[in-house]
Parts: sequence; C-alpha cells; structure tokens
Amino acid sequence: MPTKNLTGKVALVTGASKGIGQAVAKRLAQDGAAAVVNYWASSDGAEATVADIEKAGGRAIAVKADVSQVREIERLFDATLSRFGKLDILVNNAGFAFHKPIVETTEQDFDGIFAVNVKGTYFACQQAAKHMTDGGRIINLSSSTTGMLLPDFSAYIATKGAVEQITRSLAREFGARRITVNAVSPGPTDTDLFSRGMSDQEKQRIGQMAALGRLGLPQDIADVVALLASDDAHWITGQNIRANGGII
Repeated sequence: MPTKNLTGKVALVTGASKGIGQAVAKRLAQDGAAAVVNYWASSDGAEATVADIEKAGGRAIAVKADVSQVREIERLFDATLSRFGKLDILVNNAGFAFHKPIVETTEQDFDGIFAVNVKGTYFACQQAAKHMTDGGRIINLSSSTTGMLLPDFSAYIATKGAVEQITRSLAREFGARRITVNAVSPGPTDTDLFSRGMSDQEKQRIGQMAALGRLGLPQDIADVVALLASDDAHWITGQNIRANGGII
C-alpha cells in the first residue's frame, strides 16, 4: 500500500495522459505529491487522470505542451511553478516510437523521434537545473530495447541510448545539489501503444520471454519510479534500472 512519503513535493510527469506516464502520475499523487500531468494530444486522458487524482484526495493539474519544442517546455515549467511554486520531481516519460528497417527510415522519421525522446528529455532537464529544489529527483524513461539487439528499432534504440548517457552525465552535474538523476528502462509493457495491432497470442508469447512469465503493467513501472522519487533512494544516482521482469 503506498505511503504518503512524498507529501509536500511537486512532481511533473511528461506524457502522463495514458499508459506508463498516467500510472506514474497517479502513483506519485497517491504517495502525497502534487502532480503536473503533461500531455500533447490526449486532453481527455489528461483530464481523466487529474480527476482520478483529485477524487482520491490528491492535487493535480493538466498542462498541454509539446516537449519537442523548447519554448513549450519552458511554458510547461512556468505553469508548474505558477500553480505550485516549486518543483521537486521530474519524470521525463513522454516518448515516441516506431520500428522500421534503416533503409525505410526517413530524415523526417529520424528528426521527429530525436526531437521528442532526446531533445525533450535534455531541455526538460535544463529547466530542472534552473528551477528544481535542491535534493530533488529526475527520472528519465529509457527502454530495455537498448540491450535486446532488436532489428528495425535502430532509431528508437539510438534515442534511448542517448537518454541513458544524458542521465549518467547529469548525475555528476547535479550531484553537488543532491539532485539524483536516474533512468528506468521498461521491457514490453501492456499499454494501448504496445498492444496496437497485436493479438492476445502474440502478447502472451512476448510476455513468456520474461523470467517472470508475463508482460509488464504500467503500475509495475510506476512502482520503480516511485521508489526513485522517494527519500529512500537518496543514495542512488546515475543508474539505469531495467524494470522488465527479467526479459534481459
């Protein structure tokens, strides 16, 4: 059962209108944090997330912002500070994925995925450097695909490899302020995005590849993020936690 160990904290979660991001925002709110639910396209999902948090007695707002644009990231942080006055936890969850052979990947494909996954994470961390309270937490979402050698995922894997290296470097840069910077790398996780176009048999087959014999759930990832966001994780920084049920 979640405890209120984040009471008084303010958490910003990008891409939090559905899937893993939604589960993370709800879990951090359950633990006592005020939650900023960022979204780009799914306003209904974001408002539903806020409503669920408020119904459970928490505090939350939804803020639309395209994290591939620096000005939008700045506006997102301005909205957070205007509403709650500070920022203690940043979860860079917003992401974009596609799988294509390299010969079919266009320049537009490449630039688009790097703009969201790498540029978005990097410049959100830049805003955290300017505005986060000392002793804060930054958690960047990577992917276990960086270790799985999957074909047709080269562009996506490249972005997540960059996120992991940014995480390691910034852990050193933020260390003097006691701000920890870590990455969480989910494996196959049962979200709408993952399941799109996939049969139940295919999902079961992929789930059985994990040591624990099933697909991950968004809540499984949210639990790991919540640990890293807590005071209990004060001595963990610069790490990449593969939350994947033992698939690799």
